[in-house]
Amino acid sequence: MKTVENIKELRTQVKSWRMQGLTIAFVPTMGNLHQGHLSLVKAAHKYADKVIASIFVNPMQFGANEDIDSYPRTLEQDQEQLVSVNTDLLFLPTPATIYPKGTDDNAYVEVPNISALHCGASRPGHFRGVATVVCKLFNIVQPDVACFGTKDYQQLQVIKTMIEDLSMSVDIVPVETIREESGLAMSSRNGYLTAKEKTTAPVLYQTLQWLSEQLHKGQQTIDFTALITQASDRLAQAGLKTDYINICHAKTLETAVLDDKEMVILAAAYLGKARLIDNLPVSL
Repeated sequence: MKTVENIKELRTQVKSWRMQGLTIAFVPTMGNLHQGHLSLVKAAHKYADKVIASIFVNPMQFGANEDIDSYPRTLEQDQEQLVSVNTDLLFLPTPATIYPKGTDDNAYVEVPNISALHCGASRPGHFRGVATVVCKLFNIVQPDVACFGTKDYQQLQVIKTMIEDLSMSVDIVPVETIREESGLAMSSRNGYLTAKEKTTAPVLYQTLQWLSEQLHKGQQTIDFTALITQASDRLAQAGLKTDYINICHAKTLETAVLDDKEMVILAAAYLGKARLIDNLPVSL
């Protein structure tokens, strides 16, 4: 695996591959990799000849009360894992490389409406940072396809909307959430959980499964508000503090209505130091 830190060297390698007629898939990450990230690289190999991964802890998507310095950085282990899944190139830019004028004076990309919902309401400005850095990375790498996990469902929809609205040529490949045996979605955030909390955390996904069952049972007569209250109570009884639980239209992420057939349940909850997110699509 080749590792590069500057844009010029990356583009030189990409140009060389293009001259050979090779296609390129891209997997952007913030590092601290786990099996979920590696599943993205494995999927990327199915769609292109060469796979580029990036590790960049993006300061623009961290809020005022979120400590970017405490974000876990495990570069050596990350590199070993990327080699194990045959990553062709690792791009390791610094903040100065991505934001030479700093984040405050940098042009930004904002996807309206969908970015203000759910996690966007809890973390103002977060999805502006996500959209901006993904757009910049796409412009740098110029991939044919890019792979994103469905665990960050809202992030995926924000990126897909950006691609559509800005007529970008990259194809987005959603990759299914990788879960631990307990059902807990694999996430870098899980590292903040104590051993005891990790036995409690699967209640979040179990609650989403319960909600899905209720939606299928109720079909067109279900009371969404009452159902969400019951789900929040279930989390509270287990020791989780609900940030939000929402039953949404699968594409727009607006609050679902009774006639919707394709929905997604989105949830975020606090457990100790960790803020856990998860989702479950529902087809009626």
